Amino acid sequence: MTKIGVGQAEFRVGEPDTNRAAIHSLLEEAAHKDVEILVIPELANSGYALANRAEALACSETPPDGPTCRLLADWSRLAGRLVVCGLCERAGERLYNAAVVFGGGTHLATYRKAHLFMKESQIFTPGPDEPPVVEFNGWRLGILVCYDWAFPEMARLLALRRAQALLHPSNLVLPYGQRAMVVRGIENHVFTATANRFGTERGIPFSGCSQITTPKGEVIAQASGDFSGVLAAEVDLALADDKMITPYNHVFNDRRVDLYGGILDE
Repeated sequence: MTKIGVGQAEFRVGEPDTNRAAIHSLLEEAAHKDVEILVIPELANSGYALANRAEALACSETPPDGPTCRLLADWSRLAGRLVVCGLCERAGERLYNAAVVFGGGTHLATYRKAHLFMKESQIFTPGPDEPPVVEFNGWRLGILVCYDWAFPEMARLLALRRAQALLHPSNLVLPYGQRAMVVRGIENHVFTATANRFGTERGIPFSGCSQITTPKGEVIAQASGDFSGVLAAEVDLALADDKMITPYNHVFNDRRVDLYGGILDE
């Protein structure tokens, strides 16, 4: 069994020191609860409703260095720990809405959000690469960021690459993103862990309700809308390796890919 945790907090736009204190609090609680895989919300170091590139740049850092990344690396250094956290990333002249992954004290991956939401495109560059599957301690973990939930192709890509769980740092605004992640888990027979923030930032309300779901669509842990802290659940990630949904049906083998060509033509 593996203990997965989702951290939920209220971050403050343009206040990286305050946000790092909130991240540190989540890391400490996760350690106290013996969490092995921890997910922290999107843009946790910067806040979400950034006014412009200048404000974003002032909050950004470049993985694997920078104060937020060092905090994450230090927490993950004990054997068996992995953390994924949303980060305002600086790469040369570009800014990315990214998720960084640290395991065992090592920077394992940076995923740059592919699907930008609302006014993000005025500040960030869309990620150019497929989302990664990170292998650590025998786990296979796929990474998505927030609005990626709306594109089932992303989750399917990760599942086809044998991800057992989808780790999903988020700042969800729309009221049905959490429900969509239940579906992403069912249609790919994987676990999902969505870490969402709460509070209101420059008129934008966030819904909280971070959650962990099973390959059968069971919500085994869900926070309230204003919960602050770490919610955890023990799961058997190996259950996601079995893609049979009945004795006669396999979630991948039953696909009719000969009928799907039109998806790419539209």
